[in-house]
Amino acid sequence: MGYYKYVAETYKGLKNKLKKPENKELRAIISERKQKWREGPATERVERPTRIDQARKYGYKSKQGFITVRSRIRLGGARKSRPTRGRRPKRMGVLKITRGKSNQRIAEERANKKYPNMEVLGSYWVWSDGKYHWYEVVLVDPNHPAVISDKDVNWITGKQHRKRALRGLTPAGKRGRGLLHKGKGAEKLRPSIGAHNRKGK
Repeated sequence: MGYYKYVAETYKGLKNKLKKPENKELRAIISERKQKWREGPATERVERPTRIDQARKYGYKSKQGFITVRSRIRLGGARKSRPTRGRRPKRMGVLKITRGKSNQRIAEERANKKYPNMEVLGSYWVWSDGKYHWYEVVLVDPNHPAVISDKDVNWITGKQHRKRALRGLTPAGKRGRGLLHKGKGAEKLRPSIGAHNRKGK
């Protein structure tokens, strides 16, 4: 089994593994890491990916032009302000109001806004607790000579891929738009989830 498979196996069912007494060292590592992440900034560039197998899946390479950013997203619904005019609590429109996007998409958008000269290739879950989600976002500089000359990823240099995270063109964005399904049963998914009287979802 290759190194990437070992890394993938480590993160499979990670929270259940931490409950077992034989994984004391892993639990200590995660606890120390989470404490640093909570104290650090919400969007932070990291030296190397935490989950190299997932980063490589989205095209990450350890060379110039590629970076990884860890983004922290708060859990819970939208914090809506309470109306000043009178109405019964049921009609306040304050509680149970959730975002129309997944936390992963929001993490990608925030990373892209902090590094506007780069494009998002993809992102993956790293950790979550009772207050936050952490995702790592793989970004690439489409104007870097090392990226332009790389035949595996130089498709990102096309102008149709600009701001792809903000337009829902990343894997997480397409998943949220309901476009990852193909074949039988997916006839009403395109051109958008709002098409065909919203029968796609």
